[in-house]
Amino acid sequence: MNRIIDSKFSRRAVLGAGLATAGVLAMPSVLRAQDKSLKVGVYGGYFKDSFDKHIFPEFTKATGIAVESVAEPTGEAWLVQLEQAAKAGQAPADLSMMSQTSTLKGQATELWTPLDTSKFKHFDSLLPQFVNKYPDGRVAGIGAVAWYITLVTNTDVFPTAPDSWAALWDPANADRLGLLALASNSFLLEVTATTFMGGTNALDTEEGLLKAFEKLAEVKPNVRLWYRDEAQFEQALKSGEIPMGQYYHDVTGLAAKDGQPVRSTFPKEGGIQDSGNWVLSRASKKIDEAHVFIDYMSQPAVQALMSRNVGTAPTLKRDVLDLSAEEFASVSSEIPPIIPRYDLYTSKADWINQKWTELIVG
Repeated sequence: MNRIIDSKFSRRAVLGAGLATAGVLAMPSVLRAQDKSLKVGVYGGYFKDSFDKHIFPEFTKATGIAVESVAEPTGEAWLVQLEQAAKAGQAPADLSMMSQTSTLKGQATELWTPLDTSKFKHFDSLLPQFVNKYPDGRVAGIGAVAWYITLVTNTDVFPTAPDSWAALWDPANADRLGLLALASNSFLLEVTATTFMGGTNALDTEEGLLKAFEKLAEVKPNVRLWYRDEAQFEQALKSGEIPMGQYYHDVTGLAAKDGQPVRSTFPKEGGIQDSGNWVLSRASKKIDEAHVFIDYMSQPAVQALMSRNVGTAPTLKRDVLDLSAEEFASVSSEIPPIIPRYDLYTSKADWINQKWTELIVG
């Protein structure tokens, strides 16, 4: 993932816990009417509870649009449900938070109503990676939240932070690493290409992909754990049992604030920036309301609030935010990020997964 859509329970718990402290935001009143409403798909548990308590009520106060939140299932189940419902002219949710890969898959069947970017006051301030477009240029999704996967270390074992992803390949780190277990959520092919092959464009061809697989396979002697369960790796990182690996910048930062001997480092090649979009089901009739919602969530004040209280990276350019240097560094980095090649996990998913099993985790 597309962490936002797959089974990342700690991510949703962290988001929810942060949003519970979120403050009140104002917005010019538009579309005030008792009959205006919107169904918004979000993740269950703390995440949904916190949006229900703190975000949606403030949006309603500002706009007069009532929100009915809908708990999304994890994985691609929600994409399938939306697709099946749209065929019947139904929208289980008008707007949904959707992973980048699922957004691309939905494009194949024109599942998403194209968005009118002229209705987003801060559209020009959005970073380009947070505008998901159909092949013909129509906008299919707008970035909802973003986060980083970085190089993490136990500070007791590594007093000095490594500065490059190349540390994963260092023979001195044999049997010391914890890495995410899937090609499509670790984005290690992209890390390999950026660190050793001049950038992710090297993955454009099958030959380039095979070279990346071969180079990545060299890291295997250093891997103690290919993890699917975040909590398992986080605990091993804190204890020093597995003192290095890749993990989520925000969660690692929270652990460090709690006094745990862990650090998150943005390597010189960049952290991996993953994200999810707001997408509008083609079956929805709430087009105006959906645009007002996305406009609201894309405000600098809302994005800054999310960064301060939730730990998400802002979707807007640095210069429109009032985040201090320390606040910005706690959630993001000025180093250009490694952007996952989401297109590969739709167009070549079966091939990549097969090679991943054969060459990397098999």
